[in-house]
Amino acid sequence: MKSFLLVVILGLASAKLHPLSDEFINNINSKQSSWRAGRNFAEDTPLEQLKTLCGVLEGNGGVEIPRRSGTVPKGFKVPESFDAREEWPHCPTIAEVRDQGSCGSCWAVGAVGVMSDRACVHSNGTASFRYSTEDMISCCATCGLGCNGGWLEPAFAYWTKSGVVSGGRYNSKEGCRPYTIPECEHHIEGERPPCGDTLPTPACTEVCIDEYELGYPQDKRHGAEVYSFYLQEEEMQYDIMTNGPVEAAFSVYEDFFSYKSGVYRNTEGAYLGGHAIRIIGWGVENNDPYWLVANSWNYDWGDKGLFKILRGSNECGIEDNVVTGIPA
Repeated sequence: MKSFLLVVILGLASAKLHPLSDEFINNINSKQSSWRAGRNFAEDTPLEQLKTLCGVLEGNGGVEIPRRSGTVPKGFKVPESFDAREEWPHCPTIAEVRDQGSCGSCWAVGAVGVMSDRACVHSNGTASFRYSTEDMISCCATCGLGCNGGWLEPAFAYWTKSGVVSGGRYNSKEGCRPYTIPECEHHIEGERPPCGDTLPTPACTEVCIDEYELGYPQDKRHGAEVYSFYLQEEEMQYDIMTNGPVEAAFSVYEDFFSYKSGVYRNTEGAYLGGHAIRIIGWGVENNDPYWLVANSWNYDWGDKGLFKILRGSNECGIEDNVVTGIPA
């Protein structure tokens, strides 16, 4: 009997579907109807490469960020849907989907994206300042391990204490320190080179590119205040409506890589790591409340670079590690 059970167990283990296989994708779609899975990555993409895209380290890096509460006015009614892109169309960074490339820099991409969005929102569109991912991953020694992962809390603390310079996408020559990690093809086919192993973290060179008119110290911008939310759906919604998008971290499971549309909830697969993103709005689809989220794997992943995830039930931890701030 024992030998029979062992054979069954070994058979089940060997029958585990590859998370990028057609069978795995079909299995997701057969189990639920709230979201649709499809092929985003070639089946032979190494799992280790997928894991490197999940660059949020465990814990908070030893930095405690104050929790904001009690800000929602009495009688405030949360609208059923909200999209920061529509609320602030004059702020182009809100609609941007960045590409972290072969670097576990999602924690920094999300952070500087939120900083850029809020700089525009709080200036009524007069401050078009794209904060530099390059500067964050290379010069914030307390933020983590650069391309090998980092934390949200120290990134925002660094913004208030040390400041961050400007910098656009790879090869853009925009701002003081544009991103030097090449955009790569996370997906099946495209015009960019294929992604690979994690690239080395760029060196912290406190110098702006020759094409930029300001010096490095003069270009730095700071945050005036940083704060966090923990399982506070309405507080988050009011803050997003008032101040702009927020950064959040969540747990990534194998099925997430195949997201195409609908309201995501973990359905199948093992845990692979933590990932940071920007929450830019919310809504309801087929009676499922969701957060509208901008990823950092370029526009051809998921739903044009975006995804929706179940709201209000802390799906994959999406509501228990939310950090943001107010620009100086």
